[in-house]
Amino acid sequence: MDMNKIEDLVDLLELDQIEENIYKGDSHRTPWKRVYGGQVLAQAMTAANRTVPADRFVHSMHGYFILAGDIDRPIVYNVDRLRDGGSFTTRRVVAIQHGKAIFNAAFSFQLEQEGLDHQISMPNVPMPDMLATDLQILEPFRDRIGESRMQIYLNRPIEFRPVEKITPFEDRERSPMRHIWFKAKGQLPDNKRLHQQILAFASDYNLLTTAVLPHLDEIKIHQCFLASLDHAMWIHRDFRADEWLLYAVDSPSASNSRGFTRGNIFNEQGILVASVVQEGLIRRRK
Repeated sequence: MDMNKIEDLVDLLELDQIEENIYKGDSHRTPWKRVYGGQVLAQAMTAANRTVPADRFVHSMHGYFILAGDIDRPIVYNVDRLRDGGSFTTRRVVAIQHGKAIFNAAFSFQLEQEGLDHQISMPNVPMPDMLATDLQILEPFRDRIGESRMQIYLNRPIEFRPVEKITPFEDRERSPMRHIWFKAKGQLPDNKRLHQQILAFASDYNLLTTAVLPHLDEIKIHQCFLASLDHAMWIHRDFRADEWLLYAVDSPSASNSRGFTRGNIFNEQGILVASVVQEGLIRRRK
């Protein structure tokens, strides 16, 4: 399935129901031949959403990537209805291929309620209309990157505009911190759950590469094998995934072949809409 338009991603998230609490989804055919982690995050959220009352929305999710996904086989999502409370609803989702779990996650849903409200400030960075896209930054290096790897950047339903211009051939160490504006390529319907699912999909981009930045003097990003191990996201406030969002990412630590990363997501008005934490595997390619 192609993924260069947001409509392609919306179609990918339309799971088929096999049985009560059991859903099936197809996969985007990634150039790296494994299922993209953000796809499984978003599809698992879709499956959980199908079992929850319409007035409750995801406020947090915690997932673990167990096995690499097979892009040639559908993924079955089994939803366990753990709890239906007065304000909160909890679901567990297991993604299965070849009879084995490749991913599992817990999702917590909540009624919209009034309460205390504060947030940190958005970093002072250039706005997206002042920045080039990641494709424009990479275009001068197209011959060195190669067409197969360029497809990774071309065939995406999300547009990215990095604040820091970092190429795959960077050879000096940098601070483990990045800022990337992103939004869906096209307009989305007024469906809060869909916007949350699109955010889950996009939230898996640009995290682990940030953990490599302090080591660019000894290894290049394209020389690393990167794989998400676990992923957590908290949704604080309403947003639109088809409007610009700033992903402020940092990596406090890397050790034992693992990189630890965090991200705060703001809208253009400086409102903190979500936070993300991920740990992933980082190894030198053989």
